[in-house]
Amino acid sequence: MSEIKMIAPAVPNIPWQDKPEKPIVGAPIWRYTENPIINRNPIEGVARIFNSAVVPYEGAFVGVFRGEQTNGISFIYFGRSKDGIHWDFDKDKIAFKDEDGNDFMPRYAYDPRLVKIEDTYYAIWCQDFYGAAIGMAKTKDFKTWTRIENPFIPFNRNAVLFPRKINGMYKMLSRPSDSGHTPFGDIFISESPDLEYWGHHRHVMGRNGFWWESLKIGGGAAPIETSEGWLVFYHGVSGTCNGYVYSIGGAILDLDEPSKVLYRCENFLLTPEEWYEERGFVPNVCFPCATIHDPESGKIALYYGCADSYVGMAFCYFDEIVQYIKDHSSVDNSDTELGRC
Repeated sequence: MSEIKMIAPAVPNIPWQDKPEKPIVGAPIWRYTENPIINRNPIEGVARIFNSAVVPYEGAFVGVFRGEQTNGISFIYFGRSKDGIHWDFDKDKIAFKDEDGNDFMPRYAYDPRLVKIEDTYYAIWCQDFYGAAIGMAKTKDFKTWTRIENPFIPFNRNAVLFPRKINGMYKMLSRPSDSGHTPFGDIFISESPDLEYWGHHRHVMGRNGFWWESLKIGGGAAPIETSEGWLVFYHGVSGTCNGYVYSIGGAILDLDEPSKVLYRCENFLLTPEEWYEERGFVPNVCFPCATIHDPESGKIALYYGCADSYVGMAFCYFDEIVQYIKDHSSVDNSDTELGRC
């Protein structure tokens, strides 16, 4: 039994497919053979679902999904699944309310994450707030959703909350950006006592010389707490003569000071290779947004967006992926420092 421990509630019915008999080349992670799990035109009026997040709930699974409507505007839709693979979606987008129960819908919303902290579930997404910015809402029953204050002014994307308070504070990863399709970007962390007022911003990690993440990076799935630190799956972007390529990377952050990177894999864990990753509305994209993970079996199921057109799944064992990240780690001073300048 591995000495490395995952700290999370058990999920005995985690969606899973065993490792293929054929040896895996590179990182110990493998794709679901029936990918994509969500195809085009999944709901009337929605052309594509991708870059979406799921969590276990009442013995099954629920999720928030980026639905690109047939008019080209993205909103967030709600879905349910018994097995985490086959999904049923509400026809209408999620109806967000303000604290007084009045309608409070964003102009658009995309790339949601979903995180449970104590007894509340939080959705975090990118929206318009006089420029690209972070939107948030909370729910306890997935029937009513209450918007809460935007954590940051423009411009920012790729926000994700940690699944518990650290030293009494909420923590959030984000990627400051600009008003366009940002050709740059590093991951930062911020903290809040109440999910309303945010400060103590720290640099976590930036682009580096490795090709697959040389242009920009951004947060992905919610961090997984482990005895080694916070395991994070994030995305790295490279620029090519034929456009951007989005790959999935892995790192481990310090448990008490998560602006400090303990290990950062120099190799990508997953990069576009299959047709549903290479061919789509935006080609060559693997974009991680969520994991389902079970500490008792050590299994991790990773959900990722594919080519801005589909949702795919990949699987790995916790101890194997952590060891791979550690064995192939390359960090510099900007990774390992506190991140305060």
